Amino acid sequence: AALVAGSVAIFGALRRLALALPQPAAVRSRPGRGWRWRNLLVSFAHSVLAGLWALFSLWHSPELLSDIQDGYSVSGHLLVCFSSGYFIHDTLDIIFNYQSRSSWEYLVHHAMAISAFVSLIVTGRFLVAAVLLLLVEVSNIFLTVRMLLKMSNVPSLALYEANKYINLVMYFTFRLAPQAYLTWYFLRYVEVQGQGAFLTANLLLLDAMILMYFSRLLRSDFFPSLRKGSAGRDVDGEKFLID
Repeated sequence: AALVAGSVAIFGALRRLALALPQPAAVRSRPGRGWRWRNLLVSFAHSVLAGLWALFSLWHSPELLSDIQDGYSVSGHLLVCFSSGYFIHDTLDIIFNYQSRSSWEYLVHHAMAISAFVSLIVTGRFLVAAVLLLLVEVSNIFLTVRMLLKMSNVPSLALYEANKYINLVMYFTFRLAPQAYLTWYFLRYVEVQGQGAFLTANLLLLDAMILMYFSRLLRSDFFPSLRKGSAGRDVDGEKFLID
């Protein structure tokens, strides 16, 4: 509990730091984008720290992959506590800044993550699965950069285009691949009762959400002609899942 609370405090401090940082003119000109810009900066910080941490944990202790259910490492345990604190902080940030309606999908995702991670912290089981899932933060680094570039109206089209393709590769490598492997593993090897049933249900719901977000990403960046109802829509208050 102390580790998770400490993580919440760390991200609270990062949010205050983001308040003091200068904002691009394109963000300052649209008042509704201020919160979104700061929120994305904090999200970016979490993605960099958690993504690299997850990679290090698996690189340092590759034997963990042979025991997804009961494998344990101090590094993995601390990482799950750290990311739990971020999800709690981001949930509070969304609610207290009256963004719940526009970011309700994030609230659902965070509720799933927090409940699952707390069960892992308490029982000490399936921590390796959580570390594998947190590889998604490597992908989120480039997904967040994508949105920061869009919001700041960076004139370098080449930079956005390069990140677009890197983002696609990272999405497959660090989001879709670990998710597919864990789904296969849980459906084949994990007993569907108690904590196993709860985590399997969370995993399947997360599968549906990830595929939905992936289809949105493809439509937005690679098949814009397939987008529906997006013309003229103001998404300043929303997070980056929809556009």
